[in-house]
Formats: sequence, C-alpha cells, structure tokens
Amino acid sequence: MAAADELVFQEFEEATNLAEMPDAATTSQSAGLTSRDHVAVTVGSDIGYGAEVGEEEDDKTSLLREEKPQPRFWTFDYYQSFFDVDTSQVLDRIKGSLLPHPGHNFVRHHLRNHPDLYGPFWICATLAFVLAVTGNLTLVLAQRRDPSIHYSPQFHKVTIAGITIYCYAWLVPLALWGFLRWRQGMRERMGLYTFLETVCVYGYSLFVFIPTVVLWLIPVQWLQWLFGALSLSLSAAGLVFTLWPIVREDTRLVAAALLSTVVLLHALLALGCKLYFFQPLPLDHVVPAPQATPVSPNVLLPSSVKPMTTF
Repeated sequence: MAAADELVFQEFEEATNLAEMPDAATTSQSAGLTSRDHVAVTVGSDIGYGAEVGEEEDDKTSLLREEKPQPRFWTFDYYQSFFDVDTSQVLDRIKGSLLPHPGHNFVRHHLRNHPDLYGPFWICATLAFVLAVTGNLTLVLAQRRDPSIHYSPQFHKVTIAGITIYCYAWLVPLALWGFLRWRQGMRERMGLYTFLETVCVYGYSLFVFIPTVVLWLIPVQWLQWLFGALSLSLSAAGLVFTLWPIVREDTRLVAAALLSTVVLLHALLALGCKLYFFQPLPLDHVVPAPQATPVSPNVLLPSSVKPMTTF
C-alpha cells in the first residue's frame, strides 16, 4: 500500500510540474507505470479542442461573410469598389496606355483583375473640358491676329464634347463586349474581358488625346495633323495589342474585321474632334472689309467747288 501511494503521489507531482511548464519534456525514471502517456493524452486533447474551436470560428466568420447582403446597384456602396484605387495605380495605368508595344497586355500587366472607373471618368471629363476650352481659344487667338474676326463664346461646345466623349467611352466598349461574348459562345477556346475591363481599357486609351488637344493650339495645320496622327497611332495600338490575345482565337476574317472596326471608330473620334472644335472660321464670324465700288467713267462726280465766273 505504501508503494502504491508513493507511485500515485509521484504521478500527481509529475503532472503538476508538466502543467506549470508545458514546454518541458517529462521522462519517467521508474520502471513501472508512468504518467507520461496519461499526460500526453491530456495535453493532446486540449490542443485538439483548441484547433476545433479555431476551425469553428473560421467557419462562423465565413458564414457571416456569405450571409452579409451585397449592396444594390443603385447604392453608392456598390460603386465604391470601382473607385478604390490610389494615385500610383492610376499613374501606372496611364503610363501603360502611353507606351504600348507588342506582347504587352494592358489588362494583364496593369489592371490585374482590378479594373477601376476613377481613371476613365476623370480622363473623359478632362478631355471634354480641354476640347471645349481649346476650341474657344482658337477663335480668340485668331481674333488677335485678324481684328476683322468677330468672336463670341461658344459654351455649347462643353456639352457637345462631354456627350461625345462619354458616349464613345461607354457605348463602344458595350458593343465590343457584347460582340465578343456572342463570339465566345461559338468559339469555346476564345477568352473574354469583363465589361468593366473593356471600359477601363477604352478610358485610359483616351488620355493621349489630352496633351494632343493642347498642342492643337499651335496655328500650323500640318503640325496639328502630325500630332493627331501620332496620338491616334499610340491609342489605337494600345487597343489592338490588348484585344489581340482575345480575338486571335477567332477566325482570321472576324479578327481582322473587328480590329479594323476598332481602329476606324477611334480614327473617326479623333477626326471629328479635330474638324469640329478646330474647324476653319465660318463666314458669319468674319466681317467683310469694305470694298471700293468701281465708278463708271460716264458718271460725273459732284464737285464741291463751284467754278469761278469772270465778269
């Protein structure tokens, strides 16, 4: 009985020491039954219980996240994620749109499955404002060179520029995305960009026209057309290089027709802005100079000096 009591007391003492120092390893010096296995089972059960509790908490967190209602599309919370970008990301995407080259996919290298509407929105707004302002400044500078030109502010150009730019930046990507989605149903290997990615690509592609419009203030026609052709080449090349990995899975005819349409619409936008906002002065803005009417030799001019009569 004394030996049994001593053995039980020794097991209890070893278990107490292990509880106070959980990192310490206990070894039994006795040849008989030790409490090592018993303690190991106890500690192991505690660890297993903690792991199960952690897994249950993770499951509850995921369930709460799934049960959280998604914001409606008419609320500001729905569109908040589309404007969640910082300045460095916007500048990187602008730089990528200005420096296109083959094999450089704008969506893969710059968007990275995180398209935004912040950059396209302000790029379109800036381009519309600069178009309207420079179109009016062209008339002001022309009036300074030729005083016979009558200038009146044309505020309606702001509205026309805004409607034109925003419609192009939204409707053309929508039509392109719808066409590619239709072709994807016919070609299983063909990929597809999301609608927001397509809008983002078109929005950033218009940035190159902002400095070009400012340079169009230079009153040299051939230089204006040179700047326009250069900006159109850079912008259209960025669109073609971005869309090529998608359309190359389609037939050659469809791919060529689609890319040609994209470039043609881009060229029509640039050409329309050049001809409308920087058009030659219309006739109603020019006051004709007074011209001398020819006098017939048979018509006698009235003389203000009466002839002197001699007496």
